[in-house]
Amino acid sequence: MAPASASFGIAYGILASTVGMGSLAPIVMSATTFAGSAQFAAASVLDDGGSVVAAVVAAVLLNARYLAISVSIAGAFEGSRLRRLFESQLIVDESWAVAQRGGGRIDRRILVAAGLLLYPCWVGATALGVFGGGLLGNPERLGLDAAFPALFLALLVSVVKTRREIAAALAGGAVALVLLPFARPGVPVIAASAVCLAGLWKR
Repeated sequence: MAPASASFGIAYGILASTVGMGSLAPIVMSATTFAGSAQFAAASVLDDGGSVVAAVVAAVLLNARYLAISVSIAGAFEGSRLRRLFESQLIVDESWAVAQRGGGRIDRRILVAAGLLLYPCWVGATALGVFGGGLLGNPERLGLDAAFPALFLALLVSVVKTRREIAAALAGGAVALVLLPFARPGVPVIAASAVCLAGLWKR
């Protein structure tokens, strides 16, 4: 996970610095938001000429999934409110996926450990992309744009088991592919998530 997170962070740093976010803002955003897809959506909206409000809304909509994720796994977190607040910041898609134990259960220690591994990789790689982007050039030339999707596919294979889960994943992927060429940044991910949730809804 660390190399994939780092490569994605570099790509984000390069993109954010080229769309007018400056040098400090992308790094601060990585340190405080720590959500790759939302940060990319915000940077992409700005790159397409969108307003700051539109960029923030896109990021918030993408991160709304963490509300449902957090509620579903809240029972696994123990200790004081301060400890739970700190550990909850480490819930990202990758740490959540590798911590799955089936039946809606997670291993909190693995989730926290994965989050602690990914956080410095993400923030450090963002800084590398911001300040070293000129030397690295276009991230697509190095294949960095493919690293994170490849990681998500690997995580998906380890989590998706039943026919319903496979069908929901395929439907969500199909919707995202259809919308990708013409939809606004962030919309394909939101639509795919909605389709997956609908497909997994227990009747």
